[in-house]
Amino acid sequence: MDWEELHNNLPGLMTFLTVARLGRFTAAADSLGINHATVSRRITALEKITGHRLLLRSQTGWEITAEGREVFEIAEEIEQSLAKLISDDTAAAVSGTVRIGAPEAFTGHIAVPALARIQQEHPSLDIELFTSTQRARQNRSGLDLEIVVGKPEVPRAWEHPLLDYRLKLYATEDYLARHGTPVTVQELQEHRLNYYVEALLLVQDLDAALAKLPQMRSGISSTNVYAHLTATLQGAGIGLLPDFMADPHPGLVAVLDEQFAHPATFWVVVRQESQRNPAVATVYQALKDHATKVPAQRHGPAVM
Repeated sequence: MDWEELHNNLPGLMTFLTVARLGRFTAAADSLGINHATVSRRITALEKITGHRLLLRSQTGWEITAEGREVFEIAEEIEQSLAKLISDDTAAAVSGTVRIGAPEAFTGHIAVPALARIQQEHPSLDIELFTSTQRARQNRSGLDLEIVVGKPEVPRAWEHPLLDYRLKLYATEDYLARHGTPVTVQELQEHRLNYYVEALLLVQDLDAALAKLPQMRSGISSTNVYAHLTATLQGAGIGLLPDFMADPHPGLVAVLDEQFAHPATFWVVVRQESQRNPAVATVYQALKDHATKVPAQRHGPAVM
């Protein structure tokens, strides 16, 4: 490997760094403001200098090879040195785009409030949010942070619990007045349930909550948790909802509060390639700090 030539190839190194983080040439091209052909040409030139394949295509994007990881670390060190040269201001060093995948409930109630505040502190920081409720992707996903329900098992990644919550049953007072208030779990069979489409439910912890209930008719089933909330508010049935979303809502009351509550946890997954990125670290800390405030917001001020 020609180390001197490698260090002098700054455009190629920064392009490779971006592809390694995002997992796609097209995403890297958009981020860098260049075209796909330029990205491909720079990566090819870099591989010629090193004498090794640095990236391999997988079903979900481009994966870093063992030789590529060594070059990635060099590129990252250069990036950090350049950030220090540009400014000694820590806030100015937090820049670029951070891509986050998270379920809708986490995105709306936790991520967006936290990210709006952190973006005001770091004007050069861009945030992209992708909402989905699924297991963590096993391979390079093009995301810097993934928020998932339940403990993930992902190679070459760091994971940490962010927020414990409970899935509980809720309805409106009007619905209960019209259809009766169940006093036992078995009486739920007489009611409709607003929850996920069972055939498309791929998250074990969310499926386990459903397994604890008796067979209920479907109310309005959806892959979107906000549809569950709206359906419940409109009297379409009883909703199985996250407590941090439903408890503060004045239009809902808990059903069988003492008899049914399914515990769940949001976990964060940070890919190895993103762990030392200052922008990713800043965003993670903002999400973590905001998540710690959710229990107080959920239950209101403590009674002394």
